[in-house]
Amino acid sequence: MTIPRVLSIAGTDPTGGAGIQADIKSIGAAGGFAMTVVTALVAQNTRGVRSIHTPDISFLTEQLDAVFDDVTVDAVKIGMLGTVDITRTVTEYLHTHPVPVLVVDPVMVATSGDRLLTPDAERALVDLCRLADVITPNLAELAVLGDTEVAETFDEALEQGRHLATELGTTVIVKGGHLSGAAADNAVVTPDGTTHRVPVARVATNNTHGTGCSLSSALTTRLASGDSVTDALRWSTDWLAEAIRYADDLHVGTGNGPVDHTHRARRLAAAADTTPWALTASVAGEIHTPADLAPVQTPAPARTPDTAPRIAAAGPWTAALWDASASLFADITALPFITDLGAGTLDRDDFSFYLAQDAVYLSRYSPALASLAASAPDQESALFWVTGAAECLEEEAELHRTWLGDVAPADPSPVTASYTSHLMRCVQTRDHVVGAAAVLPCYWLYAEVGLELAATSPADNPFAVWVDAYSDESFIASVRQAVSLVEQAFADATPAQRAEAARAFLDASRWEVEFFDQAGRRAR
Repeated sequence: MTIPRVLSIAGTDPTGGAGIQADIKSIGAAGGFAMTVVTALVAQNTRGVRSIHTPDISFLTEQLDAVFDDVTVDAVKIGMLGTVDITRTVTEYLHTHPVPVLVVDPVMVATSGDRLLTPDAERALVDLCRLADVITPNLAELAVLGDTEVAETFDEALEQGRHLATELGTTVIVKGGHLSGAAADNAVVTPDGTTHRVPVARVATNNTHGTGCSLSSALTTRLASGDSVTDALRWSTDWLAEAIRYADDLHVGTGNGPVDHTHRARRLAAAADTTPWALTASVAGEIHTPADLAPVQTPAPARTPDTAPRIAAAGPWTAALWDASASLFADITALPFITDLGAGTLDRDDFSFYLAQDAVYLSRYSPALASLAASAPDQESALFWVTGAAECLEEEAELHRTWLGDVAPADPSPVTASYTSHLMRCVQTRDHVVGAAAVLPCYWLYAEVGLELAATSPADNPFAVWVDAYSDESFIASVRQAVSLVEQAFADATPAQRAEAARAFLDASRWEVEFFDQAGRRAR
C-alpha cells in the first residue's frame, strides 16, 4: 500500500512543538509522508508568540500549485490560517482540487481565551469547515463555532458537538483535554448524532504545547491510511497520550513545552532490537558462589523501586538471582501497561489482549509445571509443581472467563510463543534446576508486581480483580515455596548447572518484561 501523502497547510513554530513542525512529526509518526504549505511565519517559543509575518496570497497559491501540480495528495490537514483572504483562498483552492480526506483544525482562540480572527474570517472558516470531512476544535473553538458558552463538562461538550456536526454536515472531534479531572477523553460525533467515545487518562504535565496540531495531523494520516474515524481517533489518542506522558523528559524550553512525538517510534525500535540480552550473556560458564551472579552494569531504569523484594529470598542463591534480575523488575514496574493497570486507567482493549495471551500462556505453563514435577528430586517438590499445574488453570481461568467471556481462544503472539517455548525446552530437555529456575519468574515477579500495585491501587480500580489475584496471601504462600525449592535446587546443583539455570531465570525474567509490554506494541 502507498504511504499516505499528507499535506499540512498551517503556520510555523521555530521551536518545533506546534504548527507545521509538529504536523510533520505527527504525520510521520502515524505512518504518512508529510508535505507543507506555510500560511504564516510565526516567531514563537514555549512562552508565547512574539510576532507573525504573513506572506502574500500569491505566494500561498504558488506553494499550493507546486504541491498539487506534482504530487498526488491523499489528505489535507488545515491549521492556522489567520485571515479571511487566506481562508477563502484555501477554501476555493480545495473546491477546485478536492482531496480524499480533509481535516480542519479551526485555530480561532488563543490560550488566553482571546479571539484570534475577525468576524468575517470566522465566517469564512465556518464555510471551510462545511467542506471538511472532520473538524477538531478545542472546547473554546467548539463554543465559537456553535455560538455558545464554553462547555464545563464532557457531556456538555458532546451535546455542543452534536449540534455543530448536524449544522455543518461534518464529523466533529470533541476533545476533553482542556477540562479537569482524571479523564481527558475524546469522542467522534457524526452529523447524524452518533457518538463514539475514546477514553484516555489525563497526564499531569504543563508540557502540552501543540497537542491540537499533533492530534489532528495524526488523525488525518490514519484516515488517509484507510482507518474509520473512530479507529483513527483511537490510534491518534493513544499515540498522543504516550507523547504527552514523556513530554517532561524533553526539557525543551522554559514555558509550556512540546510533547515527545517520536517516543512511540523509539520505543518500538528498542523493542525490535535483536542484540543478545546483556544480563544473560554476562553469566559465566560456571557459578561456584552466589557472588558469581553479580549483574552487569545496565542503564538505570526510568523508575527504581525498592531493590529488596517484598517476598524474601529463601537463601543466598535466590537472593543472588533477584539481585541479578532487579533491573528487569524495575523495567516491568515502569511499563505504562503496569502503571496504568495499577491506576485503573489502562486501555480495556490492551487488558483484553493481555488476558487473551495470558490464557494461551497458562495453557502451556501448566504442562510445563507438570513436566517439572516429573523431574523433581523428591515427592514433596513434585507434589508442589503438579498442584501448581492444576491451580494455574483452575484459578486463573475464572479471571479470563469473567473478562473475556466466550470469545474464541487467541493465537499465540510471537512473544507468547517464544516465552513458552523457552519454558518447555528448559523443563523437558534440561536438568531439573534449569526448569525450576525458568518457571520461577512467573511466580515471583507476578507476586512482586501484584504487591506493589496493591499498595497504591484505588478502591474503584476496574482491574482490581487482577491486582487482588496476584497479591493474595494464598498465591504469596505458593511463591514462597517456589522460591524455597529453587534455592534448594541451586544448592544441590553443579557449577555448570547453576550457570545454565541462572541464564534460564534471567531469560524468563526478560520474557516477562516483553509479555507485559506486548499489548502496547500492536499495530493498530
